[in-house]
Amino acid sequence: MDRRFRFRRVANYVNLSTPLGLLIAVIGSATREPGPDGLVLALGYRYRFPVAGAFTVGNVVLTSGNTLSEQLILHEGRHATQWAWCAGLPMVPLYLLSMLVSVMMCGHQASYNVFERLAGLDDGGYPRKAVWWRRSKGSTS
Repeated sequence: MDRRFRFRRVANYVNLSTPLGLLIAVIGSATREPGPDGLVLALGYRYRFPVAGAFTVGNVVLTSGNTLSEQLILHEGRHATQWAWCAGLPMVPLYLLSMLVSVMMCGHQASYNVFERLAGLDDGGYPRKAVWWRRSKGSTS
């Protein structure tokens, strides 16, 4: 494994975000398996919150499905790196604030969310919505 991914794995254990992700996986009855680049894939997560195809806590990628596309794993891996850079739990309020800003700018939680943009909107399956003040009348995109 590449040094940067080893660093990310250690940082996310030390900042307690990966242990939190593993706890969420256990509570959500997800089966855990090793993923690429030090990620842990938690498949079959049973709760409907949060509303997303997948979400990441530390190095743990949780999904209600039984598989993840390579593209989505890359996207979620970038979120794992964000957890490391945000020193763990501060990621939660920062992410929520970024989501609120995005909703205020364009009406969508991810299009202008800095964390989603840095993780790759396309890889995460998110739309690129225009800010509300640049939309033509009658346009919803």
